[in-house]
Amino acid sequence: MDPRHSKVLTPTKFRHLMRVTDATSRFPERDTLILLLGVTCGMRVTEIARLEVSHVLTRSGARREEIALPGSITKGCRPRCVFLSHPRALEAFDRYVEWRYIRADGVLLDKCEYRGLMPHTRLILTQKGGPFELSVKRRVNIEGEAVEYLAADSLQSYVTSLYRAAGLGAGYSSHSGRRTFASRLVAQGHSLETVQILLGHSHLDHIAPYLDVSQRELREAVAAVNLRD
Repeated sequence: MDPRHSKVLTPTKFRHLMRVTDATSRFPERDTLILLLGVTCGMRVTEIARLEVSHVLTRSGARREEIALPGSITKGCRPRCVFLSHPRALEAFDRYVEWRYIRADGVLLDKCEYRGLMPHTRLILTQKGGPFELSVKRRVNIEGEAVEYLAADSLQSYVTSLYRAAGLGAGYSSHSGRRTFASRLVAQGHSLETVQILLGHSHLDHIAPYLDVSQRELREAVAAVNLRD
């Protein structure tokens, strides 16, 4: 699905998605974190798939609130920072890391380092304990040049299936989390420049596809136009 056509989650539908995922997923510890990295950090699915343990944890095991994404894993090859600071995301992260350690997926003998996880393994792993597969794709960049990039199609399909399992069908996809993140920031009064930085776009006109403004918000905006000097 074209990201521009992915629906934005309302607060009610977001809560429903999280409840159903936690109750019905085979791997709720992992899957709730995947969803929250999109909704509360604005991360793309491929960025989530390529995120490494050392990007998020220090050697002492401290959680990095500001996560520096290297250009090698972002779509536009531009490094940016995302912020793991939402309370629900923090709780889900700690829960997942402990669950992964217990499962012994990519772990160290010494739990005092990186909370026992191998630092250069992917943070999010498949049910078999390996990284999600990446596919080579091609697109035309803003200069009109054909460029290759990697996409985590398998994780994208999996995340979309979580929406389907929650009864969120047509219009909802793996990109709905990122669109929800952007739309909620704007609705809460943050500037488009802030959204641009957090999403990692180089131009403001790239932000428009991520925004979702309801008819009610449009009516209220017009009704509140100040005609006084």
